[in-house]
Amino acid sequence: MRVTVTGATGLIGRRLVAALRGRGDEVTVLSRTPERAGARLGVDAVAWDPLGGPAPAGALAGRDAVVHLAGEPVAQRWSAEAKERIRSSRERGTASLVAGLRAAEPAPRVLVSASAVGYYGPRGDEELDESAPPGDDFLARVCVAWEREAQAAAGLGIRVAIVRTGVVLDAGGGALAKMLPPFRAGVGGPVAGGRQWMPWIHVDDLVGLYLAALDGGAGWSGPLNGSAPAPATNAELSRALGRALHRPAVLPVPALALRLLYGEMAQIVTTGQRAVPSRLLALGYAYRHPELEPALRAALG
Repeated sequence: MRVTVTGATGLIGRRLVAALRGRGDEVTVLSRTPERAGARLGVDAVAWDPLGGPAPAGALAGRDAVVHLAGEPVAQRWSAEAKERIRSSRERGTASLVAGLRAAEPAPRVLVSASAVGYYGPRGDEELDESAPPGDDFLARVCVAWEREAQAAAGLGIRVAIVRTGVVLDAGGGALAKMLPPFRAGVGGPVAGGRQWMPWIHVDDLVGLYLAALDGGAGWSGPLNGSAPAPATNAELSRALGRALHRPAVLPVPALALRLLYGEMAQIVTTGQRAVPSRLLALGYAYRHPELEPALRAALG
């Protein structure tokens, strides 16, 4: 398979490119810094600024599939400028990718685009499968616009799958990497009472999901919750991480401390979504790490 990937130097992108190359696929990446990205990943790289214009049609034409992961990091303090970067990198950036797909001849058959469980907004204990409506907070609105622009590729005859990613368990980056220092020091614990849901997924399963969406048939289209079968609360995840590290996990982190540190962004940690992967289970996706504590042990390696 010939695959073009955006956002390839990020946490998921690096793993996905390695998996694609490992199975013999031909990979091209689109990057604002193509020389550095190509050297780092060992693949062909083509220059593209998602906010600077359409993706280069020459890097898309004749490809079998495109994976779109590019976007401004959400895990930062949400100033007005940061929120605009988060929104525009996803909405305008995805529209620019689809503009490139429109000019590509022949166009790829498949687009797999990232999204997030933040699509659903804070919903308490409500169980949320892929048919649940969106929320109305900042991140939910971003996800709605992001997915809308990706779905426009369906009008070009391209199968579009959208992966709404949860908390990725990877000791090399993301939420788990940020949790490890205090837990290893014995001062970790639940956040903001710990009752909020955290739909988690081991990085191996998330990469496997992207591969399955690339390879799958017509059923692998539309939204797919990128999470393990059993979401956990923050308290459950904290206790499981403490056991995996053989450290206590009893010191709570108050919500106020996170709000002082991160401002509005803290809401994605202090609230949550009880997202469940109903469509993945119906499609028969086989998880390598379906249970939380073994998944944490595997991530810690």
